[in-house]
Amino acid sequence: MKAVVIYEHGNRDVLKYEEIPTPKPSPKQVLVKIKACALNHLDIWVRRGIPGLKLKYPHILGADIAGEIAELGEGVDGLKTGEKVLISPGVSCGKCKMCLSGRDNLCKNYHILGEGINGGYAEYVVIPQENVLPFPEGMSFEEASAIPLVFLTAWHMIVKKANLQPQETVFITAAGSGVSTAAIQIAKAIGAYVIAGASSDEKLAKAKELGADEVINYSKEDIPKRIKEITGGGVDLILDHTGVVNWDKKIASLKWGGRIVICGATSGFNAEIDLRHIFFKQLSIIGSTMGSKGDLFEVLELVKRGVLKPVVYKVLPLKEAKEGHRILEEKEVIGKVVLKVD
Repeated sequence: MKAVVIYEHGNRDVLKYEEIPTPKPSPKQVLVKIKACALNHLDIWVRRGIPGLKLKYPHILGADIAGEIAELGEGVDGLKTGEKVLISPGVSCGKCKMCLSGRDNLCKNYHILGEGINGGYAEYVVIPQENVLPFPEGMSFEEASAIPLVFLTAWHMIVKKANLQPQETVFITAAGSGVSTAAIQIAKAIGAYVIAGASSDEKLAKAKELGADEVINYSKEDIPKRIKEITGGGVDLILDHTGVVNWDKKIASLKWGGRIVICGATSGFNAEIDLRHIFFKQLSIIGSTMGSKGDLFEVLELVKRGVLKPVVYKVLPLKEAKEGHRILEEKEVIGKVVLKVD
């Protein structure tokens, strides 16, 4: 099969488009013919190298997959070849306490497709049968592939970790990113007042289109000052995956008793913080990674109703994965970049 693989960590040049063997499904596994795979910043982090992450080469990136079932492993039931499917990107053991209690993203053996195991920059992928999701009818493969990771991540952050309430105010950073375009829609569906931040007017215009009540261009405006002008005192919640950049301004933008939930750190990991702000204002800093498979069923129900919609910025052929990485790294994207697999 054709695939984009890496044999080492590095810049975009380590991405190689070549022929490799097609995998075979083991018992309880499914072989999926990939039609589309959406890109995430996780792909860039894995390509560059995550400390402690050991890969088996050649490694295939890509967590967000839509396609058709090509072959069923022994013992798979309830599925049939040719069926259109969406894939849950988190793979766990399925046996431990966390998995059996519906918190599979806390499994010690949890991996994300394209991270610890091979993903979707290819013509085929093998996955556990438990990771097969119903395909959202009426959507293209490209649109469907733009749903799983970012909507799952945003849903888990907002609903399960931060418990956002309808009367609350939320500031969502990096409004043009995949997670943030999903988060704006989810927060509005809950009934919260949404302030979106970005460094370009184009990204902020899209945020308004998705439902943001107010926007802040932080290349031109002071974040805490503008938030206090809008709210009178600060926001209840901040959703962030940018990390170090503007960290002190984000903390200063929280109201007393406010909370910030973090799922990434694209600008850097080592933020400094004055702990007096945390205990004196009684702030909460919440970490979040992905979400459970059950969370995705809730997301897909809202997609089915038309409440949530994926945002596709650009579709590229598989062999142009390097260009997709460039778009993400240079922050041109609004929503998702998708690789189309013919």
